[in-house]
Amino acid sequence: MTASPARKRANQRRWTVLLPVVGLIALGVCGLVLLALGTSKIGAGPILVGAVAALVPVAAVLGAFLWVDRWEPEPAKILLLAFAWGACGATITSLVFNQTAHVLGELINGDGSTFAAVIGAPIVEEATKAAFVIVLFLRRREEFDGVVDGMVYAGVTAAGFAFTENIYYFARVFVDSGLGDLSSGVVALFILRGVLSPFAHPLFTSMTGIGVGIASMTTNRKLRVVAPVLGYLGAAGLHSLWNFSTTVGTGSTFINLYFLIMVPIFAGMVLLVIWQRRREQRIVAGQLPGMAAQRWIASSEVTLLASLQGRRRWRRAVRRKVGDQAARAVAEYQVAATELAFLRHRIASGTAEAGSDERHSVLLEALITARQAAVDAPGALKAAGGVRRS
Repeated sequence: MTASPARKRANQRRWTVLLPVVGLIALGVCGLVLLALGTSKIGAGPILVGAVAALVPVAAVLGAFLWVDRWEPEPAKILLLAFAWGACGATITSLVFNQTAHVLGELINGDGSTFAAVIGAPIVEEATKAAFVIVLFLRRREEFDGVVDGMVYAGVTAAGFAFTENIYYFARVFVDSGLGDLSSGVVALFILRGVLSPFAHPLFTSMTGIGVGIASMTTNRKLRVVAPVLGYLGAAGLHSLWNFSTTVGTGSTFINLYFLIMVPIFAGMVLLVIWQRRREQRIVAGQLPGMAAQRWIASSEVTLLASLQGRRRWRRAVRRKVGDQAARAVAEYQVAATELAFLRHRIASGTAEAGSDERHSVLLEALITARQAAVDAPGALKAAGGVRRS
């Protein structure tokens, strides 16, 4: 007997809730395995030192990506899953394949370490990090509105990978040289990995994220396949160049690569983010008048919702006049309006995911509910009257 549509939706919602939980449990087991391997090989004390040193750069990287993702913050549980996959799943998978690459390199030219670092590691590590973003795109297409979302998911995944990798590198150097100073030990390595290149892995993997983001924005079927592939190749290529400069090249090789290639690419990524953020603002601003015409939102709120500055001033005014609970209600209303605006844009441009009509109904109901919660918070929407609209 065929299940009813309602039963199918209920099962889908159940799996949507259970899969992240199951995934986090599995990744937690992977993390314990990595911890056991690290402590047995290096020791618990050095691993602890490595973890403390690795916390600083990863906090800065995650903060940067969360700042970029302010228009429509991605679900916290998915970002947590992305970080956990990078820190545990991608790391342990790469560890297995990197050992294989090392053996293969020994067979080819007798130098397994160089082959694994320059060829094997970039191919394998970028593939394992990209796997999360690709699977998420295929299973949760609605989470991608463009390049920024692809970069955020890829960057958070890579930040998790870099976190675990940094723990190992810091711990190993601590065993060999102690805390050291500016020229040796953990301090010198921290300057290299935590100050000069904390965005290295996120920068590599963001290339794949850009490709997936482009795939989410186009109706061209070939481009939907080609863009992520080219993004992955770019990620692996940059990763290979980086590893070559740090393992095979001299100090001048690394400096030249850093300032002539990596810094300009990073600057280009920043400009791309700014451009795409403005695109997102134009999308939201373009959809709000139609939503107001349908009376889903108030016409007086269109200008406030059309810019991050207006939204921030609105929340601050509500928090100052009414309190934190009312400000949270307004924030949830702002997010609901943004999600609906992005979906309506995807529907209009022909890039919406399957089942977008049903999702539109769900998001519309969420918007109405969120606005009602803001209305029920005394003075939350009235406080908008005192906010400068610009």
